[in-house]
Parts: sequence; C-alpha cells; structure tokens
Amino acid sequence: MIVETTKRPRGLAAMSPERRREIASKGGRTSQARGTAHQWTAEEASAAGKKGSARYALRRAEAQGAAQ
Repeated sequence: MIVETTKRPRGLAAMSPERRREIASKGGRTSQARGTAHQWTAEEASAAGKKGSARYALRRAEAQGAAQ
C-alpha cells in the first residue's frame, strides 16, 4: 500500500522572502562588524572562475566519453 504524504516546506523554505532577506541581512551586518566578511579581489574572483570552468569542462568531457 502506497501512502502519499504532502510535504510542507520547513525552515527557510517556509519563510516569506522578506523574512529570509531580513535574516541574511543580519548575518551580513554581523560578519562586517566582526571583520570576518570576505571581500573578493579581482585576482581571487578570476582564479575562482577559472577553477570552476576547468571543473565544468572536465565533467563535460567525462560525460561525453561515457556516452560514446
């Protein structure tokens, strides 16, 4: 016997967009005040983008190799 359950959103998914924004804003202000917030430099952002692109290309090549 299969019983279908209706899952209700929990946590952040159950909150209104305004409430989620308020919570995120508090976290941002706190990290800025504590000095633990991270600000990307142009070099860091470029390196992160290249790393992500290389990873994507690798997975794509692996997927094409498996499909052939």
